[in-house]
Amino acid sequence: MNPLAAHYTRFRVAERLLLTGHSHQAWPDVAFEAQQRAWLDAAELVDGKWERADAQAARVRDGYARLLRDRADRIALGHNTHELVTRWLSALPLDARRRLVTTDGEFHSLRRQMDRLAETGWLEIVRVAARPSDTLAERLAAAVTDRTACVLVSSVLYDTAEIVPGLDRVAAACSTHGASLLVDAYHHLNVVPFDVEQMGLSDAFVTGGGYKYCQLGEGNAFLRVPPGCRMRPVLTGWFAEFAALGEAPAGGVAYGPGAAAFAGATYDPTSHYRGAAVFDFHARQRLTPDRLRGISRRQVGLLASAFEALDLDAGIAHVEPVPEERRGGFLAIRAPHAGDLSRALGTRGVFTDARGSILRLGPAPYLADRQLEDAIAAVGDAARSASPQV
Repeated sequence: MNPLAAHYTRFRVAERLLLTGHSHQAWPDVAFEAQQRAWLDAAELVDGKWERADAQAARVRDGYARLLRDRADRIALGHNTHELVTRWLSALPLDARRRLVTTDGEFHSLRRQMDRLAETGWLEIVRVAARPSDTLAERLAAAVTDRTACVLVSSVLYDTAEIVPGLDRVAAACSTHGASLLVDAYHHLNVVPFDVEQMGLSDAFVTGGGYKYCQLGEGNAFLRVPPGCRMRPVLTGWFAEFAALGEAPAGGVAYGPGAAAFAGATYDPTSHYRGAAVFDFHARQRLTPDRLRGISRRQVGLLASAFEALDLDAGIAHVEPVPEERRGGFLAIRAPHAGDLSRALGTRGVFTDARGSILRLGPAPYLADRQLEDAIAAVGDAARSASPQV
């Protein structure tokens, strides 16, 4: 058993083949204890619980700031990325700039919202092909004009785990044309090191959350707001004026500065108790982004080599070709019937998922090598059983 698995007993990670680390990693046991504390604080303090809840939220902001190598006062929190992104969209000058540039490889929450905005006919949604990913940044930059309000792009593509290089070029193009840049780092954070300064994203907005590699669970999304931002979201919650209370607004609705302007309203603080406890646990276990990247690359490499050793016909299933240094936190296997294959693996006790024709296998730091090998053996068995050609 992987020694780290002893801290995840409630998710039974040593007993199950959980290759869903790219989607929903197990929560360490400290998260359960933190959820209990949230309930007990509410029972004891009733409406006075918010001071303790604020302290938990501050620790979550600190955790995200460490992962981004940025400052905590630049982090706004929300239930999910869609909540934060729509709030951000509402702050853009869309009456004057009606062109939004994105890709055809974005996750469903963003993809669906762009589709619906396009239906209105009021905004022009430009979708740049996500592949080949090595030229995506260059093509996005070329699509930015003086009519562009923003660019929305993932730093790691959610279906194939490809790391998108050169986003600093997109940031530069946005700066030249007065557009905003939003980077979705959900499949990047806590499995591939992220540094806003080194990546040339100092002036970019960055969003993501704790549901995947951070192990924080639901309700722990964030929006990183660049320094000097003075946006005033139209979709705004009353928490956004906390930092401005006591000040007479100079006409109009008052907002706190920077990230405070993107705050929401009354919420369930349980998620922040859980998130703060998990961030502290990671620190105690020295699960830094650099260390987690090393673990992930070794595990994904093991999965890839074990899969190749199955010697399956490429028409049945094959590893999506991605340069090793540009592969994120999971192995993408292209198979014509990936959904059926994922369901067949489920009957064999192997937890995976599929996106279109891609079977996604996501390891996690608490898994043992033998578990990964057993999972790939099950992949071979399921693929051969489903394919009379083999």
